Amino acid sequence: MENLALIGLSRQIALHRELEVVANNIANLDTTGYKADGSVFHEFLMPVARHSHFQGRDQRLSFVHDRATWHNFSAGTIKQTGNPLDVSIDGDAFMVVQTARGERYTRNGALQINATGQLVTAGGDPVLGDGGPIQFQPTDGKVSINPDGTITVREAGNAASDSARGKLRLVRFDRVATLLKDGASMFRAPDGTAPQPAENSVRVVQGTIEGSNVKPVVEMARMMELTRTYTMISNLLQQAGDHRRGALEKLAEVPA
Repeated sequence: MENLALIGLSRQIALHRELEVVANNIANLDTTGYKADGSVFHEFLMPVARHSHFQGRDQRLSFVHDRATWHNFSAGTIKQTGNPLDVSIDGDAFMVVQTARGERYTRNGALQINATGQLVTAGGDPVLGDGGPIQFQPTDGKVSINPDGTITVREAGNAASDSARGKLRLVRFDRVATLLKDGASMFRAPDGTAPQPAENSVRVVQGTIEGSNVKPVVEMARMMELTRTYTMISNLLQQAGDHRRGALEKLAEVPA
């Protein structure tokens, strides 16, 4: 295959991968706690063009290499819901969730109480407190979540004082960029990365949730740019193929 086709194909593969990332961001515009992804590419230089019949000096070839996908951990828009079980985190921290795959970390604070009285995520996974899963009683009412994550309730028949039901376990990571996505709004820590207790500056805000941090205008503009570039390269490769085909047809003509 000619060098032009190889270089164009490498660029198209990278564009296709970036288009998948952008499309996934757009699909999660309304996903609570979602963190946008970005793509990282770099130039890969072949030391020589690897052909023994060049008339002139051999030159290096520049290819595009899909290196990695990174996560944007900036805060999303805070939305007021008025639901006492909804929480958002003001600061660099995550809630801890117990799943069948192990502990996971999220900023999706759309919480609820399941049939057994446990505080769970929208997906049904228990939210962990400092002492394990947070358990409510059937007679509990008026749930209050303090800025430090402490959860209290007003028990039936006791209008004078509140009873504690646990404290949300909030953690942070020294190298948050190493976290890996596990679903739309959950993350897992790679081997060798341990969570640390969140600092006192982190606050829990009751009655709110953190929306996606995807910027729709930016992502839509990027999608159009990627589509145009992909089409342009396809047309360029098509033209090169047509020229090559025409040259071969001319060379194959038998003189009359």
